Amino acid sequence: MTPTHARDAEWWRSAVTYQIYPRSFADSNGDGVGDLPGITSRLQDLAELGVDAVWLSPFYTSPQKDAGYDVSDFRDVDPLFGTLADFDQMVARAHGLGLRVIADIVPNHTSDQHAWFQAALASAPGSPERNRYMFRDGAGARGDLPPNNWEAIFGGPAWTRVTEADGAPGQWYLHLFDSSQPDLNWELEEVRAEFDSVLRFWLDRGVDGFRVDVAHGLIKAAGLPDYRREDSDTSVAGESATLAPYLAQDGVHEVWRRWRRITDSYPGDRILIAEAWVSPLELMANWVRPDEMHQTFNFGYMESPWDAPALRTVIDDSLETFGGVGAPSTWVLSNHDIVRHATRLALGVELPHGHGVGPDTPGLPDLDHGIRRARAASLLMLSLPGSAYVYQGEELGLPEATDIPGSARQDPSWFRTGGERYGRDGCRVPVPWESDAPAYGFNDTGATWLPQPATWKQLARDVQTGVPGSTLEMYRSTLRLRREHRLGTGDVAWQDSPLGVLIHDNGPVRVIANVSGAPVDVSGDVLIASSPLEGGRLPADTTVWVRKPE
Repeated sequence: MTPTHARDAEWWRSAVTYQIYPRSFADSNGDGVGDLPGITSRLQDLAELGVDAVWLSPFYTSPQKDAGYDVSDFRDVDPLFGTLADFDQMVARAHGLGLRVIADIVPNHTSDQHAWFQAALASAPGSPERNRYMFRDGAGARGDLPPNNWEAIFGGPAWTRVTEADGAPGQWYLHLFDSSQPDLNWELEEVRAEFDSVLRFWLDRGVDGFRVDVAHGLIKAAGLPDYRREDSDTSVAGESATLAPYLAQDGVHEVWRRWRRITDSYPGDRILIAEAWVSPLELMANWVRPDEMHQTFNFGYMESPWDAPALRTVIDDSLETFGGVGAPSTWVLSNHDIVRHATRLALGVELPHGHGVGPDTPGLPDLDHGIRRARAASLLMLSLPGSAYVYQGEELGLPEATDIPGSARQDPSWFRTGGERYGRDGCRVPVPWESDAPAYGFNDTGATWLPQPATWKQLARDVQTGVPGSTLEMYRSTLRLRREHRLGTGDVAWQDSPLGVLIHDNGPVRVIANVSGAPVDVSGDVLIASSPLEGGRLPADTTVWVRKPE
């Protein structure tokens, strides 16, 4: 099959983008939280890794109730991370190294500390200030019941009642996430115009695009009808999310067409990337039609089990569906919201999105098994045409941090569910740079906002650098080979393969992924392998690239 995007040359169609979670990447001032100067100091490492772009999770002014996804000022940097001058220096350094910079934008909601929401609280029901958000009168004779039965994605009710200026119980406001994150009213032109201005503010500062948080949100169904999620659908993801009256509404596409006109007005292929948890893929493709976003995360691939038939199906469906609307498929295995794939794929059970894992999760894999499977999965992913995403630390083989004590956890899900969900802290722990340094080189004081596992000492970047066969060097070599052989703009040609094995050609490279099958004979010039071959045979949980036979 030949994806539509193969004939095009825009950088984003085949880019490998590295996700930086700012508070956990590098800490320059030793306060235990990563920052923009820390990022700037480590960009050379990412350029040497061979990625094309960096995506930064939110760094805006925020009370940090949800690690920065609760924004109180969209036009400034939180002092926790630095200053606007630090941001400008980081962008200049990235561009000087040939790296594009993608900023996260959070349009569905603001922080409850945002000036708009504070004005709404100080204003009367029905005022223009309240109309910027989703305020409603309560149900029941005295309005003491929520306006509908919606549940927050982080757990608990999606409505919170305010106390009016006179001290009386008042209206309720909608928050699909935490109560500190009130939803904006995107039917209002004032809200749309405000975000037009926010986009231009950062585009004028040199960002190359935006990753759009909850890009299937924003618009709610008229009348806000009651809706109850299935017990199994405990997050923003899942089949039933496409039916929810607060997700995947048709009106949201008007917003993205408007944003696309803005990015298109700037030089240099500025892009929009959707976080759209919708299924099936045919529906997700609506977010990347030619006049909307440039690409969307392929969560179907990320959530696929380590199973050969399932992987082949999602690869085929992705290339066909996204190619059908002229968009590249994207490939991703880990991010800041999901259990790291060095743990998840080896655990072998379905994990509800956002629940996380902890010390009492049954079947936690040992470190070697998890890393072996993760390396095989990464080598398969990076062989596919389209755009790929790498989450900070996966190039080191980092597993999920499972032993974080309850007293140290910070994810809102942990608190809103009374500890029933571990949440996402385990994939957000500061990354290790130097094995014998304080905080493993994250800073020079040893302070970290989340505790680092002791096992990460052996996975620090410095002990892997230059070591043949290390996960870091595997990623570096893989990204070089991907560029040299133009795999990002190639195609997938499946070859006959035994049970449990996937074999495909992409340009001059043949990729053999032994997911769960018997050992496979390998012939030809081996370009790279995720684990050593055993007597010329490829064992299970191993992927190899060889030169395609003539």
